[in-house]
Amino acid sequence: MNGTPIDFLPQGICLSALLPTKRGTFYSARAIRELWDGHRVRPVLDFNKRDFLTIQHESAGRISISGVQDKISLRLHRNRLVPTEKRGDYILKPVPLTTYPQFTDDIPANEHLTMQLAQQLFGMPTARNGLVYFADGEPAYITRRFDRTEVGVPLAQEDFCQLSQRSPDTSGQNYKYDCTYEETGYILKRFCPSYPIEVEKLFRLVAFNYVFGNGDAHLKNFSLLETPLGDFALSPAYDLLATSIHLPDESRTALDFFEGDHETPSFQRNGFYKREDFMELAKRFGMLPQRADLALQAFGESEAQVLELVQRSLLSSGAKAAYLAIYRDRIRAISS
Repeated sequence: MNGTPIDFLPQGICLSALLPTKRGTFYSARAIRELWDGHRVRPVLDFNKRDFLTIQHESAGRISISGVQDKISLRLHRNRLVPTEKRGDYILKPVPLTTYPQFTDDIPANEHLTMQLAQQLFGMPTARNGLVYFADGEPAYITRRFDRTEVGVPLAQEDFCQLSQRSPDTSGQNYKYDCTYEETGYILKRFCPSYPIEVEKLFRLVAFNYVFGNGDAHLKNFSLLETPLGDFALSPAYDLLATSIHLPDESRTALDFFEGDHETPSFQRNGFYKREDFMELAKRFGMLPQRADLALQAFGESEAQVLELVQRSLLSSGAKAAYLAIYRDRIRAISS
């Protein structure tokens, strides 16, 4: 885009918390505190998308960030975000180079919105996140790393592929999807001493992904993180986005719900997961049915707040409509 360095920036909205701000103010007090650790960070990077690709290519194999999406590591230097190969505090994810069937340019705003919904409306611990812009005006999603203490000491983190010893060598190229959500409960129970508490968080995360159209919530999107006591609990949520608005023909879930090809009578009738399936999953997790019921109800009871946050988001108008259509469809599914 053309113009001075801030001409293309959205005005009047926090690029992290999506709260109203004064014109010319791009991050709210909450974002400055939680995302930027008190620093007043410039929202426009000193490099453009072409520079990003060069940095990524030169850093290949040296920056320790899992996953296949284009990304680089950043650190703060004098209130500016600069690329780094070591001790990065942030991960930057631009609009992917791959073109998807719908709304490819909305992917950063999609992940940002979905993460904010999880945190703000449903009280789910998430990686702190927001939007920044390349010097040429293209938006990018940025997230703060959570796998270290406040003084920079690394914390042990293992995703559910690692915990279950799944890799391309052991389980083939589809290893991230070679599992069920029921089995994620078994993995959690094996490694997490506070399982009765953490399994409710796992259930809510599985339900959230379903309600908000994340059809790619595979094993590597669930992790355990070392606690200050030296044991392990579920990490803050990350990589939450409504993939279904970009891939409308994808499966509703990355993993099947149940072991042994089990199907509930509801699934046999409808061909997709509904309330009965979630209640059965909760039962297999060892949850009280009342607790599962409360978790599912919360998604429908928050429709007005979801609508408000979606409308304040940086999604395009078409993507907003698609996002809300998926949400409303899934709410109907888990309500009956």
